[in-house]
Amino acid sequence: MPQVEENEDTVGLRRQVLERLRVARYALIVLAFGCLVLALLPKIVAVDLLALFLAVLVTWLLTAVPLPQPQRQDLRLRTTAAAIWPDTSMKMMAEALAAPCFIIDRHAILRYANKAAVDSFGSVRPGDPVSFKLRVPELLALIDAVGRGEEGETVRYAERGPTERVFDATVTPIRIAEGRRRPDFLLVLLSNKTEVVRIERMRADFIANASHELRTPLASLTGFVQTLLGPARNDEVNRERFLKIMLEQGERMARLIDDLLSLSRIEMKSHVRPDTVIDIGEIVQHSVNALLPLAKSSGTSILVHATDRPAMVRGDWDELVQVMHNLIENALKYGRAGGTVDVSIRFEDGGDGQPGVAVSVKDDGPGIDAAHIPRLTERFYRVDVSRSRAQKGTGLGLAIVKHIVARHRGRLSITSEKENGSVFCVWLERATVTENLPALELKEENQSINMSQN
Repeated sequence: MPQVEENEDTVGLRRQVLERLRVARYALIVLAFGCLVLALLPKIVAVDLLALFLAVLVTWLLTAVPLPQPQRQDLRLRTTAAAIWPDTSMKMMAEALAAPCFIIDRHAILRYANKAAVDSFGSVRPGDPVSFKLRVPELLALIDAVGRGEEGETVRYAERGPTERVFDATVTPIRIAEGRRRPDFLLVLLSNKTEVVRIERMRADFIANASHELRTPLASLTGFVQTLLGPARNDEVNRERFLKIMLEQGERMARLIDDLLSLSRIEMKSHVRPDTVIDIGEIVQHSVNALLPLAKSSGTSILVHATDRPAMVRGDWDELVQVMHNLIENALKYGRAGGTVDVSIRFEDGGDGQPGVAVSVKDDGPGIDAAHIPRLTERFYRVDVSRSRAQKGTGLGLAIVKHIVARHRGRLSITSEKENGSVFCVWLERATVTENLPALELKEENQSINMSQN
């Protein structure tokens, strides 16, 4: 038996001996009184001794009879039960925790799980080993150590599966009786750190990618400068070619720095929602007009389908222009040469019934594989790196779009099929319409822009 149980047995034996001595003292008092009476008698006969013996015997028997003690027995039963199952107050405390937690005994047997634990790990059955739900060697080793009386601590572990989850597991001992080294229960608290770890990884990847993207054109510039200062000092033909490449690399660095600064500014005010009422149709018109030269160079037509009345939203004009410009420019760059880009504005309620405006940009390009879609809005993520750089992309355009839409409390959705093009849709909450917006019809050579009625 463990040391705690042996000490408790010793204490129980001492209590029994003291109880017997307490009972015997009454008989000893009668015996002492009888001896005093006999000492005062002038003559002691056998009957006197027999009477004294019987008096002591009767006193002993009467005081030795145990009295019923139902309260003490109930207390012992309650103490035994409390050592096995947590009480109601302990369960209420567990339910008050927002994080998943399990209450187990020191033998790692599950006794209780709060609602958050059931939601995260599925249904549990009290009485099962906790290893049925938490199959983590490091955590099970920590539970065993704390169950033996060691101090609690925290371990981080990752669950591998369809989606990775990262938890910080803290094991804390719970002692009902004072003075015990081994706990009666253990509280296993699990804090979900998946999002924190993901952000840390994204930040590290962002720094690494930004450094790489800046270092590449910088290395190119340095190499050409050294060449022009050396072997090509007097080579006019190559000097002109090198200077053009250097200009392209400098422009690439400028675009990257501009996008980085833009992303930083958006993140700094992401908690402030714009409140200016603007017409999204005007923003689309402005972006299309700005991209007419690019569309003309590729022979692509832009078809704009507007609503029959102003599509008013609350937003920041410059930021929403940047969103539309990025989406339409991507459609022109990655769509089919000589094809069509459809820009549609329509009224559409959100999932919660909130009135809104949806702007979708559809190209007729080769489409995007489904495996890439969830990562398109990550910083510096490219489906085709060489094609992206050939199109002078920085890898930050869709990340900027995502952050701007999030600041406007909107939604960005992406759908695509191989060989059937891609659709990028931005949904924004609709504001009150205060004025009418006329339809727009513009044409320029092989470039057509039509505001048709929905």
